[in-house]
Amino acid sequence: MNIKPEISWADFEKIDIRCGTIISVNDFEKARNPSYQLQIDFGDLGIKKSSAQITTLYKKEELVGKQILAVVNFPKKQIANFFSECLVLGVYGENEKDVTLLSTSFPTKNGLQVG
Repeated sequence: MNIKPEISWADFEKIDIRCGTIISVNDFEKARNPSYQLQIDFGDLGIKKSSAQITTLYKKEELVGKQILAVVNFPKKQIANFFSECLVLGVYGENEKDVTLLSTSFPTKNGLQVG
């Protein structure tokens, strides 16, 4: 696996990664690939929606209350009839279908920024 091109510190500072808590999960039947529709509480930033292809390793009921990390400053992306407002971060497994969500080691206030 190749490393992506080097970026500057200024490039990295443009990415706004925040901690949030998943508050609801629904099946996303209109998505091309098996996905969930998530609502995530980012504290003072509010609640944001995201589509996530994480159905292989996670059941809906175990995701509610889970803290995750997400990029919150991408433009909205339309997926079928749904607008994703943030990008939930995860690590792809060997087969690229198993996605392990990135999370905090300890409970963290929603909306805090990764830095």
